Amino acid sequence: MAKFSLLCEQLLAEKVIGPSQIYQPGPPPPDWIEWVHTAAYAQAYRQGTLSEKALRRIGLPWSPALVQRTCIAVGGTILTAKLALQWGLACNTAGGTHHAFADYGSGFCIFNDLAIAARVLQKQGLVRQVLIVDLDVHQGDGTAQIFHNDPSVFTFSMHCEVNFPGRKQQSDLDIPLAEGLEDDAYLSCLKAHLPDLLSQLRPDLVLFDAGADTHKGDRLGKLALSDQGLYQREYYVLSTCVAAGYPVASVIGGGYAEDMAALVNRHAMLHRAAASVYLQYRL
Repeated sequence: MAKFSLLCEQLLAEKVIGPSQIYQPGPPPPDWIEWVHTAAYAQAYRQGTLSEKALRRIGLPWSPALVQRTCIAVGGTILTAKLALQWGLACNTAGGTHHAFADYGSGFCIFNDLAIAARVLQKQGLVRQVLIVDLDVHQGDGTAQIFHNDPSVFTFSMHCEVNFPGRKQQSDLDIPLAEGLEDDAYLSCLKAHLPDLLSQLRPDLVLFDAGADTHKGDRLGKLALSDQGLYQREYYVLSTCVAAGYPVASVIGGGYAEDMAALVNRHAMLHRAAASVYLQYRL
């Protein structure tokens, strides 16, 4: 949990962002969450009445503080998406809870912020077609299942084949990657798919899950991107979307390491790349 506030502090210290660029989200109304999650699950989690088995599947102990933090993080991704529509590019300092299914949580994910943001903006008439680019090392299984047979949200997941979850879902496009894949091969694979997806779908919004757990130093990863490779990935996704005129909203996704400073630095690659793209294209 410490990485989220430390990331914001580091971005300010490096002057990647200034205080005027920080927007404070609030929790969304409960019915927004229930546009994606079943009312029974969403209400049970908020009220603290989930079973012990359901909480074990999530992997986080319940507390009122975690309920508040979870809902505000969802609000952050919704706000990030709306800011992306306004400015062309926006980044969350949290988000990417893509293992949450409609009726249960899993893998440290309680409510699926990417799915909720997509659905809220659709319901509000702000977007029609959404592309979710999920580059976390783990497949976005919850997101894939939520939007299964929904052509208005295209799910693209590029993940390590032999990693969690053991039972994969079917995204609209899944790219399973071999364990130990390094920078050049990873980036070549990404470049072989993203431009075509953009030109075919012409999305009103791209939601980008920039999981830093693809890094070679991640303790739950199994891929082998370097710091440079991670930055190149973030820059490529953001610049490709922006150059083609597609608004892109990014979340930080997964990242796990004992060395907190190194982990925060990996997550900061997204925001450093975003700052560079923002200046380059004068958004």
